[in-house]
Amino acid sequence: MSAPVDPVEGGAAVEEPVPAPPRRGWALDTTPLRNPSYRRLFGGVAATMLGQQMTLVAVPFQVYALTRSSLLVGVTSIVALVPLIVFGLLGGAIADAMDRRKLMLITSTGAAVTSTLLAVQARLPGGGNLVALWLLAACVSGFAAVNQPTRSSVIPALVGPAGVPAANALAMTVRQAGVIVGPLLAGVLIGVGDLFLAYTVDAVGFVIAALLLRGLPPLPPGHTVGPLRLRSAVRGVGEGLAFLRTRPVLLMTFVVDIIAMTFAWPQAVFPELSQTRFAGSPNGLGWLFAGASLGALVMGLTSGWVTRVDRQGAVVLGAISVWGVAIIGFGLAPALWLAVLFLAVAGAADMVSAVLRTSMLQIAAPEGMRGRMQGVFIVVVAGGPRLGDLRAGALASAAGVGFAMVSGGVVVVVAMAVVAVAVPSFWLFRASRSVA
Repeated sequence: MSAPVDPVEGGAAVEEPVPAPPRRGWALDTTPLRNPSYRRLFGGVAATMLGQQMTLVAVPFQVYALTRSSLLVGVTSIVALVPLIVFGLLGGAIADAMDRRKLMLITSTGAAVTSTLLAVQARLPGGGNLVALWLLAACVSGFAAVNQPTRSSVIPALVGPAGVPAANALAMTVRQAGVIVGPLLAGVLIGVGDLFLAYTVDAVGFVIAALLLRGLPPLPPGHTVGPLRLRSAVRGVGEGLAFLRTRPVLLMTFVVDIIAMTFAWPQAVFPELSQTRFAGSPNGLGWLFAGASLGALVMGLTSGWVTRVDRQGAVVLGAISVWGVAIIGFGLAPALWLAVLFLAVAGAADMVSAVLRTSMLQIAAPEGMRGRMQGVFIVVVAGGPRLGDLRAGALASAAGVGFAMVSGGVVVVVAMAVVAVAVPSFWLFRASRSVA
């Protein structure tokens, strides 16, 4: 058990991070779970991840069931993206201006209410209402956009800088498990015509998360702030972006991910491949969608070595290069099993990159900026794949799937080499020398 320490700036006490013993194995590092406060935070992530992934499947399915229009399913993605961008940036600024425990409680409760309303509208005559569904989907996205950067920004205060990579690996591993199991379970429930239960699981998960978060100590932003107002939140966003321009290492954590996702995000070509190259393979579409998550989950379970990486910038560039090479292999793969294997390698590489980039942000950003940096992170993570879908879909239509994927993978590999040369501070970044 950890003992209380002196109050942090802002007047509240947090529990002393549990010292991390030296580790040599490959297994997932569970040391942060010894910390009672982190266990509560992690429990909230685990409780909500399954339901969130079910909702991500249920909403577009319900839109298509109501409209029989793939275009409107695509519009639904934009409906969710807009609040994610707006509140992702504002949410990070808000997280740097108020007690983060309170903000997580507010957003978790709001998400629970919204998911409950989604379940209720699924029982409306005719199978639901499109306008209500879009409004609730936008609310779900907005609450998530504030909750996620807030949740990420408190990790260093709970586990200490040394525990940050392991804590991120734990959270991302349980997320990948949810990405695999959630859609499968949602598919079963949708198959029996029970969207109500799919949304209800999401609501229950957020209720559990809120109950767990209530047991956390107060988590003030670590600096003196004035009353929270919209104008100050907007100004905070501007301050965060201005700060980012002065820190090339932090800026590049976003740039390299945008490059990787924009030029080598493969999901837009999955439907075409399932109907053409892999048309004779059972459940080809399902395997293509599961491939990257399977690789990421395996990497998460064997990520002990990732949490001990000191040269984090160099390993991020290496991991994204592996992602690019794997996408090249995917684009050329003549058989489904080989395509899924390359996707799994890509997913494993992306897992390494995501854990280390998140850790670099949390370690190198000052306490008073962590919320805003995580807000930008959420926007980049959400926006990059959508740009990638647009690029891959347009190029595949014009020149074929193989060219779209191979050319994108080549661009990613070359771009990482350019970053290593052009921004040496990123390549040379060491976690042990960069505690803010």
